[in-house]
Amino acid sequence: MLAIERRNEILEKLQTDRRVVVSELSQIYDVSEETIRRDLEKLVNDGYAIKSYGGAVINENINIDLPFNIRKNRNIVGKQHIAELIADRVRDGDSIMMDASSTAVYVAKALQEKGKKNLTVITNSIEIIIELFDAQDWTILSTGGVSREGSFALVGPQTDRMLKTYHVDKAIISCKGIDVTAGITDSDELHANNKRTMLKAAKERILAVDRSKFDRIAFTEIGALEEISTVITDEKPEAKWLQVFQDAGVECIYPE
Repeated sequence: MLAIERRNEILEKLQTDRRVVVSELSQIYDVSEETIRRDLEKLVNDGYAIKSYGGAVINENINIDLPFNIRKNRNIVGKQHIAELIADRVRDGDSIMMDASSTAVYVAKALQEKGKKNLTVITNSIEIIIELFDAQDWTILSTGGVSREGSFALVGPQTDRMLKTYHVDKAIISCKGIDVTAGITDSDELHANNKRTMLKAAKERILAVDRSKFDRIAFTEIGALEEISTVITDEKPEAKWLQVFQDAGVECIYPE
């Protein structure tokens, strides 16, 4: 096993168990404890973990961007529920912008599974472009831009320039946090700018957000709650949030 593969597995274990122990990891991977310590030191330096006695604990900082492959495997069932609800709202012939979030990949898969026809998809997600590469009778447009390591995304001013030239039926984005006062926020400014541009280009602005993002504030603002048409989530939100959405004129959809 390559060192990077081992570190990714350790990071997945951290996400699940919240803590790892050097001696246990040494036995699992059949490598020396010194090798595991170097792995953990790399995860600590990258901001994913915090050193603890005999091992490490997960860094809970909302502004730490996990690698895409790790994010894609978190709350899979919840993301699938969200994706199915979004796919039900998409009509044949719709034009759609989708961000580079892990949730959007599940949306792309759900649209295919439901047999949607003649869609136009504009995205800055390399993963979605690959997922839809052989989609029949669909038009797939890549935004271009600078590739962002670990996120499978294209970002930056070139991405914004391309997005601004189109007007679409629906924009589907996710975020790192949604808060009554701070609105919709993300950990990365370039991603946030691109998501903001997508919202401005769309008639219907859909926020796909799982239960873990509520009452959290990330580094930079994407927009206010009033700038969203629809919130689609994986569980019924608390009563206070249902009232907030009603007051803001935002439709909230969740599995019954």
